[in-house]
Amino acid sequence: MTDRGERAYVALGSNLGDRAEHLAAARRALDALPRTRILAASAIEETAPLGTEEQPAYLNQMVMLETALSPRELLVACHRIEQRAGRVRTPQERWASRTLDLDIVLFGDRRVSEPGLEIPHPGLTTRDFWQRELAELQTHES
Repeated sequence: MTDRGERAYVALGSNLGDRAEHLAAARRALDALPRTRILAASAIEETAPLGTEEQPAYLNQMVMLETALSPRELLVACHRIEQRAGRVRTPQERWASRTLDLDIVLFGDRRVSEPGLEIPHPGLTTRDFWQRELAELQTHES
């Protein structure tokens, strides 16, 4: 933990609309959160969608934040950012296309298991692109 807070890693994904702009807007919004700043961002990569539905490819990226927000506060903020990008969450959407998807992948050394919030994110071990992005960001840590 630093004077400003803890390191958190947030995955960004978009496969609808102007995908690159959705990621850029999400980075700006995350960096503007109270007591939060982006320390580094991974390269953007295009990936095939997860799940079985036919849908467009995703642009994905991960950012490393320093934040004094709690994991739940960061999650609520991520959901607000998604909503501003036009995302509407529904129970049926697990693998659906979306304008923006923000997932908290890691938050310091914390392990969190609460309704709607699992840290480390359960998809971390199965998403190769997250592994690459995380490894890239961890080279920026001091």
